Amino acid sequence: MKLYIYDHCPFCVKARMIFGLKNIPVELVVMLSDDEATPKKLIGQKMAPILMKEDGSCMPESLDIVAWVDQKHGEPLLTGSTNPAIGEWLRRVNGYLNKLLLPRIAAASFAEFATPEARRYFHDKKEASQGSFDELKKHADGYIKNVNDDLRKLDKLIVQPNAVNGELSLDDIHLFPVLRSLSLIAGIEYPSRVADYRDNMAKQTQINVLSSIAA
Repeated sequence: MKLYIYDHCPFCVKARMIFGLKNIPVELVVMLSDDEATPKKLIGQKMAPILMKEDGSCMPESLDIVAWVDQKHGEPLLTGSTNPAIGEWLRRVNGYLNKLLLPRIAAASFAEFATPEARRYFHDKKEASQGSFDELKKHADGYIKNVNDDLRKLDKLIVQPNAVNGELSLDDIHLFPVLRSLSLIAGIEYPSRVADYRDNMAKQTQINVLSSIAA
């Protein structure tokens, strides 16, 4: 199987997670951010992730990919209950996170920005929807304070470092990509249980965190 992704993309991380958790081989194909032809050829529109199955058919939508892989390849793994408090935490953080993340993503050394044109494509598209990156950067300290406050709240919700609620569930599929994205931002303070959970999930899913390119 092949999984077409962008490395920075949290939705792509969700799809990658199930392969790592179940130790199922998959070829990762990082598309350039300005490559509209490849996804349109595969599914008729520009989006990621896209799973190409063994038979050559293609499936978009991260959670559809997660569900299909979990149900069709071995015993289901994501059998735990979800916690409404985790969902509420994610809604709160996702309400402001892009304003902090996008300027840093646009400047980082991701493979999808291997050409100047690909980087410019992402920059212009996201500025059009979120506003001037220079303006967003002026508010970064306030957003980082919000993140640090919210991570302290999350710390109290984590049951086990290998599964946020004690047993793997969709909450893990939603939570780890956010924590991985946050690792791109310098100056964030991770409470011990949050750090242990993030690092443990990175090992379980075989997906690197982004601390080495944090800014």
